[in-house]
Amino acid sequence: MFPKTRMRRLRQPGIQNLVAETRLFADDLICPIFVDETIEKPAEIGSMPDQYRFPLDMVADEAKEIEDLGIPAVLLFGIPETKDEVGTSAYDDEGVIQQAIQNIRSVTDDMLIITDVCLCEYTTHGHCGIIDYDAKIVLNDQTLPILGKVAASHARAGADIVAPSGMMDG
Repeated sequence: MFPKTRMRRLRQPGIQNLVAETRLFADDLICPIFVDETIEKPAEIGSMPDQYRFPLDMVADEAKEIEDLGIPAVLLFGIPETKDEVGTSAYDDEGVIQQAIQNIRSVTDDMLIITDVCLCEYTTHGHCGIIDYDAKIVLNDQTLPILGKVAASHARAGADIVAPSGMMDG
């Protein structure tokens, strides 16, 4: 019933390429860019070797260099100059990410710009949401509208994709 000879259907390079499980190229990648309003020159991130925070006025050049390497997308993470209890600067239309998007768009229309939607870098306490200190809890439902404002402000600024990373339910 079964052939005594194993057929060679997957042994030709052309077919192997068609059925390959994993292939990775530069145009499959997304490169993170950390945009920091508090610095004037790139600063290495100690916990992430060979990764840097970039000042706002250098982010467009960095994005263009990334694009020239064949990487079609960036994911922007913001570090604002001012922080408060509820992360107000995260949804400021003149905020660090909103300006970074516009700066990148001034040098390339083709780059896919993804933005991180979270409050942790924008709050004085570093949490993803609003804190009720008396109850010692993160106020999930009160945080959601703020995250919505952040996403909307990124979209208005020209982000192609907003990536919610804030650890909130809903």
